[in-house]
Amino acid sequence: MHVLTLTFQECSARYGLAPAALHEFLQAGLLRPAPAPETVIVDEPDDLPRLARLHHELGLAPEALDIILAMRQRLVRLQANLARETARARQLENFLLGGGEVLEV
Repeated sequence: MHVLTLTFQECSARYGLAPAALHEFLQAGLLRPAPAPETVIVDEPDDLPRLARLHHELGLAPEALDIILAMRQRLVRLQANLARETARARQLENFLLGGGEVLEV
């Protein structure tokens, strides 16, 4: 996991997020406050551009953004689980057809 620490000014310049929006994101728990004033910690580098895009393009409230990010994280986990289970099923099919041993994933 990559963690970024950005100032409000950097967030404004890079993503067009006003300090008021950043404060709302902090209050909603979408971002973490950094030790320095007017600074935020971003746990996933892709989250801040995604938050900015959803905020600007759809005008969603921070609470809605939280739900969307949680749903996206769940979808990513489900996709990873599906890929793992698909690989296991393919491996088992190969084993049953005499194609080799089953390896633990």
